[in-house]
Amino acid sequence: MNFETLDVWKRSARLSAQLYQQFSGLRDFGFKDQITRSGLSIPSNIAEGMVRPTTKDRIKFLYIALGSCAELRTQVYIGTEIGYVEREQGRLWVSETKEIAAMLTGLIRRQASHGKASASGHSS
Repeated sequence: MNFETLDVWKRSARLSAQLYQQFSGLRDFGFKDQITRSGLSIPSNIAEGMVRPTTKDRIKFLYIALGSCAELRTQVYIGTEIGYVEREQGRLWVSETKEIAAMLTGLIRRQASHGKASASGHSS
């Protein structure tokens, strides 16, 4: 499957770009590094997973993306509390990470059911 056609990849890549733009001037390099890395990890792991040859590998990387999404949401909450993220922007990013997580969960389920179906015929 071509990861570039997946809405979850497109949305997470767009979110990652927004994070880099938002925090480009932040002098707290530790926070900036953490939040941009977790944001970048989501579309990167979706892409890496979707080109893997086995269902098990695809699912593994999608779960890593899901974990990065939870990590990013946590950092958005903290960034909002400490004043690095405006409240409204924080709410939008929290909402987007929840939607991306739900999309990833659906993709994981589809991959798992596809793997079960194809396991009876050949290795996926």
